[in-house]
Amino acid sequence: MEPPTAASTRRGPSSPQHNTSTSTLAFDQHFTSTAKGILLLSEIVCGMLVWILVGGTDYFHLPALSWVMFVAIVFWILTVCLFIIYLTRAHYRLPQIPWTTLVTCTKLTIIEIHVKSYMTKCCFFQSVCFDCSATALYLVTAVVDALSVNQAIRGRHNYNCWAASAFFAFLTTLCYAASSWLSLHAWKNSEEEQ
Repeated sequence: MEPPTAASTRRGPSSPQHNTSTSTLAFDQHFTSTAKGILLLSEIVCGMLVWILVGGTDYFHLPALSWVMFVAIVFWILTVCLFIIYLTRAHYRLPQIPWTTLVTCTKLTIIEIHVKSYMTKCCFFQSVCFDCSATALYLVTAVVDALSVNQAIRGRHNYNCWAASAFFAFLTTLCYAASSWLSLHAWKNSEEEQ
């Protein structure tokens, strides 16, 4: 065996190490600090509280609360998906997907549009469709939830959970209404700029 040579290379703190890895899963770091991002997060949290509070009770005895669960879970899942799409900016990076048709059909609205402009206009219109339909359905859900509270005995677990879920359903409705206003405002501004 030979002893190590004196001219061995040694890395010290003077040689910088660069991280050259890149990722295709980049996300918009500033989206969560925008009004739209904050409202989407509020919709996710409040909507989750609605279905958790109702789901923790014997809601299946009342068909009206089954409707509340259906709407709360469906819109919660769609809102989480929309949040991920906005956060990852997938609507800009995947122009092959017809976002307008996909989102419009998914959001329970029957509107056919032909947009020949850039993707931002389509995205604003999608948000308007989703947020307005979510506002309308969540308003009905909140009213049904509030009216169902009387079916439980006051002070019991079901009563408390249903009352709290009705409060959060109305709060979620307000969040969706604010998102509708923001989306409509952004859509109108994008039309005026063209």
